[in-house]
Amino acid sequence: MARENDTLILVDENDNVTGWEEKTACHLNGGKLHRAFSIFIFNKSGELLLQQRANEKMLWGGFWSNTCCSHPRKDQNTLQSAKERLSEELGFTTDLTYLYKFIYKAEFKTIGTEYENCHVFYGYYDGNFSPDKNEIMDTKWISMKSLKNDIEANPPKYTPWFKLELQELTTKYITRINSGI
Repeated sequence: MARENDTLILVDENDNVTGWEEKTACHLNGGKLHRAFSIFIFNKSGELLLQQRANEKMLWGGFWSNTCCSHPRKDQNTLQSAKERLSEELGFTTDLTYLYKFIYKAEFKTIGTEYENCHVFYGYYDGNFSPDKNEIMDTKWISMKSLKNDIEANPPKYTPWFKLELQELTTKYITRINSGI
């Protein structure tokens, strides 16, 4: 689903703003480095909320990924944009905490490329939610052990950024995340 302002923030490798570009153009011809965010939401049992991206997505439609991921738009604060997008895609809000950022580049077939400076956030939630079917095909709560086993058995069904982020989360930040549960 297109958002009202689909102008993304182009950045350099130090996350300094270098300009702006329309969303689709950022993902074509090898991609342009732009700012993005990923959100990981955990419940009180320590399970992670996953989403299966809608088939209609330009890149990685039908793949499983972290709770929510998107891009801040021109003149938007990254944390505020992440909170807004979580509400738009899943119908709930919660406090989010910044963890880290990283740059990655991944090509999807011959269709396009993600080339992002991605800010990673986490939070906690245990209530009801209502996914936007234009964005999300399915959701599920999953234990970290079950998720790790499934990724090892079926790596192609998960988005590339999610696998990178999950590795970082489980090796450097899981104690911090579990302390809030």
